Amino acid sequence: MGKQYFTKEKFDSLKKELNELKTEKRLEVADRLKKAKELGDLSENSEYFEAREEQALLEGRIFELEEMLRNYEIIEKGAASGIVKIGSTIEIKRGEQKNKFTIVGSNEAKPETGLISNESPLGKAFLDKKVDDIVIVTIPNGKKIEYKILSIK
Repeated sequence: MGKQYFTKEKFDSLKKELNELKTEKRLEVADRLKKAKELGDLSENSEYFEAREEQALLEGRIFELEEMLRNYEIIEKGAASGIVKIGSTIEIKRGEQKNKFTIVGSNEAKPETGLISNESPLGKAFLDKKVDDIVIVTIPNGKKIEYKILSIK
């Protein structure tokens, strides 16, 4: 997994989740497994199989979080340099329509709320551009869309 970009808030949230999963949740699942084993024959014990499945999901999420947090960079908000980078909020214009987007890491992207991934075609196209630059984005159907950067914060 490559470098992951997070806002400070998202990073703190993921660290907290990881800590809870490794402590409280692991203990809860271990307790469920122990109680299910005490019920006897494991070959027909649905509670045991459910607890094992929950354990597998838990360990998978722990692994995923550890991988994400292994190689990360905290996004610094603002664009003192006047160049679009991860963490920048940009105002753009397409035709007569204006929009605002914030470039974030892929784990925080929510296009419907204006948070676009640095790995998305739109996010990639805006990176390293300046105010008044014209950015042309090719969408999946091959059509090209032109945007003008109005401001960078």
